Amino acid sequence: MNGLKRYMIFGGLLLVLYLIAQYTKPAEVNWTTTYLPEDKNPFGTYILRQHAEEIFPKAAQKVYQTNIYNTLKTPPQGNSNYLIIASNLDVSEPDFKVMREYMEAGNHILIAAFHMDGALADSLKVQLGSNFDAQNKTKYPINFTSPYLKRDMDYYFEKGIAAQYFSSIDTTKALVLGRKYDEHPNLIQYRFGKGALLLCPNPQLFTNYSLLNENGANYVAKVFSYLPQNKTLIWDEYYTRPVVNSQSVLRVLFSYETLRWAYYLALFGLVIFVLYEMKRRQRIIPVLDPLKNSSVEFAQTIGRVYYQQRNHHDIIEKKISYFLEYLRNKYRIKTTDLDQEFIETLTNITGVDPVLILQLRDYILAFNQIDKKDKINDQYLIAFNQLIEQFYKLDK
Repeated sequence: MNGLKRYMIFGGLLLVLYLIAQYTKPAEVNWTTTYLPEDKNPFGTYILRQHAEEIFPKAAQKVYQTNIYNTLKTPPQGNSNYLIIASNLDVSEPDFKVMREYMEAGNHILIAAFHMDGALADSLKVQLGSNFDAQNKTKYPINFTSPYLKRDMDYYFEKGIAAQYFSSIDTTKALVLGRKYDEHPNLIQYRFGKGALLLCPNPQLFTNYSLLNENGANYVAKVFSYLPQNKTLIWDEYYTRPVVNSQSVLRVLFSYETLRWAYYLALFGLVIFVLYEMKRRQRIIPVLDPLKNSSVEFAQTIGRVYYQQRNHHDIIEKKISYFLEYLRNKYRIKTTDLDQEFIETLTNITGVDPVLILQLRDYILAFNQIDKKDKINDQYLIAFNQLIEQFYKLDK
């Protein structure tokens, strides 16, 4: 018992030491590129948001989490600056249209993104390239082209955050404001009416990691000098908050890696369970013969009944009734009096030979005079049927 007590005390001390070590160890650095204003991790934009009022002291800052079209469809009163800092940017045709209208009215837009797709890249004819180093050890020199902003010593940044550049631009429309290696454009401007569009392929230059460095703060301040002191500063967070923009019921699960993997494991286990249960309990599905079409058999049976009974009078009576009903429904003519006027009217409407119509009329009138007790032979029924079928054929 004493030995067990010693083991429990020793195990408890080890557990306490482990908890103290976990509590006091330095927090791991989160290198995720979020570009969110509340994130103080290296690639958040907390510092930029906190010091933006120093660069634009007279501007009221507004945050939008809607797409470009909905944001700029009703812009704020007065001129404004519109900023987008994100990893990926896919601009649709309606988005780019309102962007042009917004800039032509005297407003400015600054976009910093690794990938620029959609109508923006197609309309401006821009393509992005990179000298990215997988180990993030290369420092790339960048500088401005303006003699008023260009520094004697180039700007250098860690972690390869200046690796991107524009590999292809429309030199007739784009004004190069900055270059990488004094060769590749990495900051360009397009004029639209009274406003302008600034494009930068290195959004990490605007993050906490860059701004904590004197070079980074100086570089970003000079980039912002191309934006006028307008009345409003708009921050677009639509492209940096995909979970917020998503309306999926699973957005909370996918927000955290542990919950996301737990969801995947549960889903995978459910699929395995269903497949296993199907294999054990599924019964053989019997093959059912398809339903037969008995319409033809029914018609043949009725025909045999009439043939065996030799009730020609009933058959002719039904054919006459159907024939007259056919004329009333199709041509809207009266069939109460089968006189000369009826023959002329039917001839003019159908274009059928009047001799055939006259023969049909005579057969009908003659049949009406026959007593039901009198027997009608097969030849009379056949002749009458041939006349009616000939009429239907010519009336098509």
